[in-house]
Amino acid sequence: MSLLLLFDLGNSRLKWAAVEQDALPSERDKKVWAFSGAIDTKLLLSAEHSQELAQYLLQTLPQPAKIASCSVASSQAGHHLQSLLAPWSATPWLHLQGDSSFVGLRTQYEKPATLGADRWAALIGARTLFGGNALLLSAGTASTIDLLGSNGVHYGGWILPGLSLMTNSLATGTAQLQVPNDDKISWGFGLSSAAGIQTGCIAAQIGALHEALALAAELHHPIERIFLDGGNVPPLITAINASAGFKNCALEVADRLVLRGLWAWLRQNN
Repeated sequence: MSLLLLFDLGNSRLKWAAVEQDALPSERDKKVWAFSGAIDTKLLLSAEHSQELAQYLLQTLPQPAKIASCSVASSQAGHHLQSLLAPWSATPWLHLQGDSSFVGLRTQYEKPATLGADRWAALIGARTLFGGNALLLSAGTASTIDLLGSNGVHYGGWILPGLSLMTNSLATGTAQLQVPNDDKISWGFGLSSAAGIQTGCIAAQIGALHEALALAAELHHPIERIFLDGGNVPPLITAINASAGFKNCALEVADRLVLRGLWAWLRQNN
């Protein structure tokens, strides 16, 4: 079995997946992932945990035909990841950047090289799955919202603090507010300070997404689909589904959208 190995090295999580070389990244079936996993990015800099990861990958997978990665973590983490797989040094390893070319997609970013590699990979992934006007919400350490037109043009986007950064900023910047630790979130006005923090931070995220919908319509790119990805998607979904402002566009919780974009880009660079 000939595999392609993909790495998404984020600020919080390192995600990876292996796919069969002749599979198609446009498939939505979760079985397209022959192998996948994730660890905390910080563990990559631990000698013990990184060696465990390397041993696990090297012993679980056959040597891949190609490897692709994108990273927004430190360069140290990226270099360390590649060094861990030294036994596969003969395998071509391609690094996707914000200015990497992809046929059928271009960005209006003033300096494409400064566009986050993960955002570009997600845009490629979304374009692979859908040909209409779309918004991409990546809800991770930071939240990003990007506009992708049906013409294959990325019209830019927004970067705002993710849910954890928002809630933590209230705890560190005020004297009497504490980070809520209740995972059960009921959407609406909070009836306690903790609930007010939780729902207030969610409202900020949803409000930005709602404003993006309106702005896209003003730019004559009415949104047909919203792709959602990232660890903070679950608490946002309830609020999005409850809002009448999103009734006219489809919602799709994307399965590893960045890795899917890496996959499509790697196939195009065969």
